[in-house]
Amino acid sequence: MTFELLHTDSSTAARVGVMHTDHGDIPTPIFMPVGTVGSVKGVFHRDLKEDVGARIVLGNTYHLYLRPGTDILEKAGGLHRFCSWNRPILTDSGGFQVFSLAACRKITEEGCRFSSHIDGSKHLFTPEKVIDIQRSIGADIMMAFDECPPGTAEYRYAEQSLSLTCRWLERCFQRYRTTEPKYGYHQSLFPIVQGCTYPDLRRRSAEFVQQFEAEGYAIGGLAVGEPAPVMYEMIELVNGILPQDRPRYLMGVGTPVNLLEAIERGVDMFDCVMPTRNGRNGMLFTSEGVINIRNQKWRDDFSPLDPAGCSFVDYTYTKAYLRHLTIAGEMLAAQIASLHNLAFYLWLVGEARKHILDGTFATWKPAMVEKIARRL
Repeated sequence: MTFELLHTDSSTAARVGVMHTDHGDIPTPIFMPVGTVGSVKGVFHRDLKEDVGARIVLGNTYHLYLRPGTDILEKAGGLHRFCSWNRPILTDSGGFQVFSLAACRKITEEGCRFSSHIDGSKHLFTPEKVIDIQRSIGADIMMAFDECPPGTAEYRYAEQSLSLTCRWLERCFQRYRTTEPKYGYHQSLFPIVQGCTYPDLRRRSAEFVQQFEAEGYAIGGLAVGEPAPVMYEMIELVNGILPQDRPRYLMGVGTPVNLLEAIERGVDMFDCVMPTRNGRNGMLFTSEGVINIRNQKWRDDFSPLDPAGCSFVDYTYTKAYLRHLTIAGEMLAAQIASLHNLAFYLWLVGEARKHILDGTFATWKPAMVEKIARRL
């Protein structure tokens, strides 16, 4: 994979680039829909491409390892063939899920022992095994195995966790460099910068990961309980250290406002379950603010879903109709809301890209943040 940095904003750290992979090019900044078990929940691949405009999706190592399992994925020829997606895929390491979902987990130097949240079966994730699993999945971009401490972790724990993550990272790259892709195309491995909300630990981590000369770098362990201003401070600090000519991926973030704030600070890639999860629960993100479609005020509102009239989805569904479906418990409601929110996120990063290129990002962004943060 290569990254072509096309333009940097003159008054902020916002950037525009293109990631070139064997499954296609990815314009940045970019948002990646989350396809945890090999699907973006409730959304057809056709709609992801045509209505949402997704250029890359994310799969989850932990979930795909538990089911369908690497044996099925290898027989299918990798996740791309298994799920019929011919564009790039990124897989996270499964670390966050192990530490947040798994019962009876035990972290040692070797790795992490855990019980499956599905059937209670016992498993061990080591840095080496996580690389092997991602080789079997066949993601274009793989993530290193790390520990993700809570945002409120005390300094001593955060420091010990970071030291362990650094040692695991060395083992990840050793395994990565002594194994080959299984399906005939290149796979990249991104290290993850950790360090909680402690500037010295974040600095130490950002400096440490550069020795691996990776094709891209991730920023993990944010949006896990710390205040938003602290998150932005950590992003700015880390991006001031990471190489300028490699993509930066902010993991698991976040709201539309979070995306714009992070883009301003030099982030190129994002993923989050919020567009689909919140959509399934009746929350819509629009260019004029946030809508709770369950509210009575939308009962007889026959205007398009986006108040500005922007057609993010190639349908003319109205607020009144979507509210009716939502209140009735019709499964189509969740699908429409998910499509709308995903399309809005992709539209938002696309608009940011346009304004960075034409030199108006610094004036456009504050006005857009003010609008999209409102509750309608």
